[in-house]
Parts: sequence; structure tokens; C-alpha cells
Amino acid sequence: MSNNTALGNTALVLGATGGIGGEVARQLVEAGWKVRALRRGAAQATEQKDGIEWVRGDAMNRADVLAAAQGCAVIVHAVNPPGYRRWAQVVLPMVDNTIAAAQAQGATIVLPGTVYNFGPDAFPLLREDSPQNPVTRKGAIRVELERRLRQASGQGCKVIVVRAGDFFGPKVTNSWFSQGLVKPNLPVKAISLPGAPGVGHQWSYVPDVARTMVALLQRRDTLEPFAAFHMQGHWDADGTQMAASIRRVVTRRGGAQPKVSAFPWWLMTLAAPFVATLRELREMRYLWKTPVGMHNAKLLAVLGHEPHTPLDQAVEAALVGMGNLAAAGR
Repeated sequence: MSNNTALGNTALVLGATGGIGGEVARQLVEAGWKVRALRRGAAQATEQKDGIEWVRGDAMNRADVLAAAQGCAVIVHAVNPPGYRRWAQVVLPMVDNTIAAAQAQGATIVLPGTVYNFGPDAFPLLREDSPQNPVTRKGAIRVELERRLRQASGQGCKVIVVRAGDFFGPKVTNSWFSQGLVKPNLPVKAISLPGAPGVGHQWSYVPDVARTMVALLQRRDTLEPFAAFHMQGHWDADGTQMAASIRRVVTRRGGAQPKVSAFPWWLMTLAAPFVATLRELREMRYLWKTPVGMHNAKLLAVLGHEPHTPLDQAVEAALVGMGNLAAAGR
């Protein structure tokens, strides 16, 4: 169905137990790729499940990554510290291991990117070449991560970066959607809005992001050594449309209409000194105070379109996957 065979059709996915990594792995299998995934604490050295070869190993261990990447034409670097914690200690060592493995194999690295790289001087519309002057610790780490990838792209491997807005999706538990707006595994009775009134916000449905990555991989031989792309995703123009979609989905599925209220930032401020995840989330508050959108003209020029699931359909799938709605019926 593609030129996978000519270019090599085995991909290693790091972070395949997470939301975006798992979705990319699943879609690669559907597209005819052989997929290998690294997983810590696996009972067996290797295991086949759902078309994926699971290999025991740790992305922090270079020998594990080098071994798992043997024969791979692509490495998907979708691994992140859980709960936004320990970025300074693990993010850069992990990408260094991926770079070493990709250079050894002559492979293409694929990275799901974020808007953390950018500061207010690049707002409100981000392009691939917008200045990267972040205002947070995590943003500075992301800038350095991409700098290392760009440098490596001229030394034996290629890189594709797909930057997108706030992720949401059926298995995405480490996100503002699942940790701020609603709570996993509970009926949706209330929705918290982190944004300031009237401020737009960009959301990205993870299956759409994964589909974009797979489509770009099919064309990787035509891309520049370091190829960055922005997705437009779902633009919530006044910061209320995502909540409105959640309410529509919940009531259509027979639930009571959820109440909408402002996110309790004051409570996060009080708890942040004691809870690492809340402390890290609080650092990102600046992204909720001003509109931040992404310009996708480069992506459209390469693919001709951007994968885009209708908002209510995406929200319903996310809520079902997170255990907020029963899977059956409408």
C-alpha cells in the first residue's frame, strides 16, 4: 500500500504504553508495518500482542534501545515522564539514546512535539520557524531536545517532528482534558475550564495526530533531513467549545447536563508544593491566558489535507475510552 518495503518497514515505538505512542503503534500495524515496542517490567523478553512485538527494556538504558532498534527504519520517540515529573532528569537522556539508535540504523526519528518550545513573542499563531524563546523549564528542555534532534539529522538519521496542541483521546490519561476538564472513570457531572474567559485554545485528537505521523512516514524519503510540521487540530475560539461538546455528548448518551465552572487554580497553587504533578501543571498556566494557535500550511502542502475527526465524535470516543461513558449504545 506504500513504499514501506523499499524503505524498510519495521518501526520501534518508544512510549507505546502511553496515549500517543500506543495510537501510533496501532496505526502503523494497520498500515502494514512491522512494529516493535519497548516495555519495562515485561514478564517475558519478547511477546506478540495485537500485531506488536513487545520487547522488555527501558528507554533510559541505551543498550536496551540499541538492541530493540536493530533492523528498524523508524523510531517513534513518544516516551515522556509520567505525570509531567522528572523532565530535567530523563527527557534528554532518553532522546540521546534514541538518536544513538537511529544513527546506528540510519533510521528516521518521529517525535510528537508540543507548544512548550514557544514563548509569548511567537504567539498567537505558531509556524514551524517561529522563534523558540520558552518561559518555562519544560519549554527550555523541549528546545534543547529538538536542537539535539536537528543536529543529529545531519549525522546519519532523519527527523520528523509533528507539533500539536493539547492532546485528548480514548487512552490519553496524562493531559489537561483528562486531568483538568473531566476525571477518568467517573460520570461527567462537572467540567472545569482552565482558560481565561474568551481565550481560544487548541486541542489535538490523538488518533488524528497519529494518522498524520503515519502519512508523513510514508513520504519520509521526500522530506528534508529535519522536517517539522504543525497541526491545526480543533480550535476552540473562545475557550468554551470543548466544554459544550462534552455536554452535548453526555446528554445525548442519556446523562444529566454537566455543570461548567472555572478551574480551581487557587487550589492548585495551595497544593503545588506538596504534589509534583500539580506543580508541573501549574507551570503551564500561561498557555491558558492567551490564544495560541498553529499554522498548518506546510502540512497541507505535503499531505494535501490534515486528518480531522469531527469534534463531537472525537470527544465521545475520548470519554468512552476514559471510562466516563458506557462503550455500548448512543
